[in-house]
Amino acid sequence: MVRFILHGCNGKMGRMITEIVRGDENAVIAAGVDAYTAVPNDYPVFDSITSCDAEADVVVDFSTAAAVDDLMDYCVEKGLPVVLCTTGLSEDQLEKVEEASRKIAVLRSANMSLGINLLLKLIKDAAKVLAGAGYDMEIVERHHNQKLDAPSGTALALADSINEAMDGAYHYVYDRSQVRRKRDPMEIGISAVRGGTIVGNHEVIFAGPDEVIEFTHTAYSRSVFAKGAVEAGKYLAGKSAGMYDMGDVVGL
Repeated sequence: MVRFILHGCNGKMGRMITEIVRGDENAVIAAGVDAYTAVPNDYPVFDSITSCDAEADVVVDFSTAAAVDDLMDYCVEKGLPVVLCTTGLSEDQLEKVEEASRKIAVLRSANMSLGINLLLKLIKDAAKVLAGAGYDMEIVERHHNQKLDAPSGTALALADSINEAMDGAYHYVYDRSQVRRKRDPMEIGISAVRGGTIVGNHEVIFAGPDEVIEFTHTAYSRSVFAKGAVEAGKYLAGKSAGMYDMGDVVGL
């Protein structure tokens, strides 16, 4: 039985993870952490990670970027593995996460779904064939109107996957409104759409002479991310220090 601390337990994703763990005979939530503690839970909830004194095997985080610094300090101090699902981290925070991974197991993924992690592999293979043939590469992501960061962490992960396949030769462009010039063939355009209740849609476009190849992933429910986070938590418990991702969990 893997014991979780659920960091961000009363947010939308936290509530969904709570329901999934409730039906999982191999996992239990030992405690939750959330600034909003008024929601009734069948486990103790602390208003900050620093006040949490529960015994656990792993922390699963779906909180906010502002809460990540204290979280990483706590996990290093307690020797707890952490599944870090929060996006929009600063460069300084990413460095702190990398430093923490030398002492504890850290699983960080921009997107917890199986489909997205398969897509990361597929577009890497596609880029090796199509980029060299002169195809332009663009990414369009769509999310609900409450999402704080843009572009999404998943969109950046998709771009990074392509760029890794091409030895880092490409740069990213997020806004073309301030310049008047032709498209640089060595750029990857990343566009963000915010509206309504869109859970998540990512489209990777390879546009070449007289043909377009598109890879599209659509999430219709947050449950795909919650289920992935639970599986990641069970996988990471007991692992040695290092940086992990969903590819390790699903065996890609």
